[in-house]
Amino acid sequence: MSLVINESAENYLETILMLSKRLPVVRSVDIANELNYKKSSVSIAMKNLREKNHITVTDAGFIYLTDEGKRIAEMIYERHEFLTSYLTSLGVPDDIAASDACKIEHVISQESFEAMKRSFSSES
Repeated sequence: MSLVINESAENYLETILMLSKRLPVVRSVDIANELNYKKSSVSIAMKNLREKNHITVTDAGFIYLTDEGKRIAEMIYERHEFLTSYLTSLGVPDDIAASDACKIEHVISQESFEAMKRSFSSES
């Protein structure tokens, strides 16, 4: 299954998911601080995600993932976690593994990702 969503949008959705695990509510300012982006850039991205029905924003500015947004965010987060672990298990330093995983998670096909997971679990 291919997603019609870009890497930037995937990063925002993943960030919203991660922040929602740590914070009682997620706001644009939290996303801007987490990613070290300008608030204006985050505001534009949130508008785009809202138009694609990946998030909802309350009148108070609280951001929530829709079911579709959460599905995408969880897929990207799972890829990030797995790829980071996979690379560290190969001896890649933690910081490099996390950085590389962040790049790979957006371009790897579902088929390759599933094959890597099968291979990794059969080795463990």
